[in-house]
Amino acid sequence: MKRIYFDHSATTPVDREVAELMLEYMTDKYGNPSSVHAFGRETRKALEEAREKVAALINAAPNEIFFTSGGTEGDNLALKGVAYANRKKGNHIITTAIEHHAILHTCEYLEKQGFSVTYLPVDENAMIRMEDLKNAITDQTILISVMFANNEVGTIQPIKEIGQLAKEKGIYFHTDAVQAAGNYPIDVKELNIDLLTMSGHKFHASKGIGALYIRRGVRVEEIQHGGGHERNLRAGTENVPGIVGLGKAAEIAKRDMEEKVTYIQGLRDKIITTITEKVPHIKLNGHPESRMPGNVNFSFLYIEGESLLLNLDMKGIAASSGSACTSGSLDPSHVLLAMGLPHEVAHGSLRVTLGRGNTEEEVDYFLGIVPEIVEKLRSMSPLYGSAAQLKPSNPCSSCHHH
Repeated sequence: MKRIYFDHSATTPVDREVAELMLEYMTDKYGNPSSVHAFGRETRKALEEAREKVAALINAAPNEIFFTSGGTEGDNLALKGVAYANRKKGNHIITTAIEHHAILHTCEYLEKQGFSVTYLPVDENAMIRMEDLKNAITDQTILISVMFANNEVGTIQPIKEIGQLAKEKGIYFHTDAVQAAGNYPIDVKELNIDLLTMSGHKFHASKGIGALYIRRGVRVEEIQHGGGHERNLRAGTENVPGIVGLGKAAEIAKRDMEEKVTYIQGLRDKIITTITEKVPHIKLNGHPESRMPGNVNFSFLYIEGESLLLNLDMKGIAASSGSACTSGSLDPSHVLLAMGLPHEVAHGSLRVTLGRGNTEEEVDYFLGIVPEIVEKLRSMSPLYGSAAQLKPSNPCSSCHHH
């Protein structure tokens, strides 16, 4: 049976070129970058070259890039680091209700430490309202943290406007760009971003490697103590294979960005158009225009997302119902609930996230079987028969009818 991977927001395969380079820095070039001898100098040089490539991906300076173990560590360092270093200035942080748990749980932890956090609501497309953000700012606000693109529904936030507002008010602006970095063009200077989190395994580097961009002059306190690695901000011997891999992946992402975005977006739009035409009682989740090139998220009324996933899996298709980090839990997605979806609608959601390795044939195969699976599951659903016949209007007003 053929296997089709439609879950690129969860993780991506490591690029061959990246893997080969990593292997070289595990076996032949294994020096500790802090060592003064030739072995150490060799890996130190590779480390700094990788830093330049990661910086170039987002138009930052190399000395503004700090290597981490991934998105979660980057988010923790950004939030706690800024909060601790600026607590004399104020104790208020603004974020959103649809952030990844790496942000939400860090904010909850900071609330226990005496910081106060505002969680901005979102509209039905998972977009924050700039008005809400303006109204939330107080003279105690030290940080605004808004994700670049949502991992479940793909909505891209008005990052430039947020950056502009933060700059005018003299407040630091952090964005969790784990979904966007390497998959969507980002220019930290143009967007007025002060801190940005990225993760390698979302754009064909390995798991366990990431970077935090910190604009020069932003005050951040370290949260992991030890030797003076990463300019005293992130102690611990550097993960050299991971870092050189991240550098190579960043170089490839920058080189192929335009082509990749156009290609993946084409596949995405084909899926959205076809499913909208072929399957009744559905709702596209996330913003129709301002969304990630590879993200498709639909709610199928009257069925459970879980059974849809298992049926797709039996046909060789790997998709998800939300974030991989919470897929083990049966609670409906906090993102879909924040968008105002009723529980039963949120439960029937399917997320398909595409990558550069996906083909038109795979998409066509998927589009051939989804309507059948949905029809089969609905025929077994006690909700469907009565609901579909009794009331043509769906429980959520923004659903498509055919």
